[in-house]
Amino acid sequence: MIREDRFLISRRPYAVDLNSLRVTEHMVTLGAVWFRRRNGATVACIGHLWDIQHPAPADAAEFLRRHDDGRYGGTCFGRWDGERYWGAGERYWRAQEPDVIAQHLDLLLPMLANYPEIPASFDGWWRF
Repeated sequence: MIREDRFLISRRPYAVDLNSLRVTEHMVTLGAVWFRRRNGATVACIGHLWDIQHPAPADAAEFLRRHDDGRYGGTCFGRWDGERYWGAGERYWRAQEPDVIAQHLDLLLPMLANYPEIPASFDGWWRF
């Protein structure tokens, strides 16, 4: 991935949580947030970037350096459009549970209100 200092929504950038790297037997994930345009409106999304990397990366910086296939984009768990919340359901973070919805909205509401600023504790902007 390529790190950029300037935000351009047309480049589909991500801000990542460098402390959220998770390595499993089959996949490596890194928590991320991003903005997208959906039906003419800007939305704020929370989810993760994923890749299959062998050997496993030592840290988030190595994951980002080696992650070069952006065809799938980020996996979205929750999305806020300024009026409605959408959650991915049981498969990802149980995003229909009230406490998970509250956690997502705690991040997504101010994120969308401060568009295109990066939320605190995230690093960006990263693009493919």
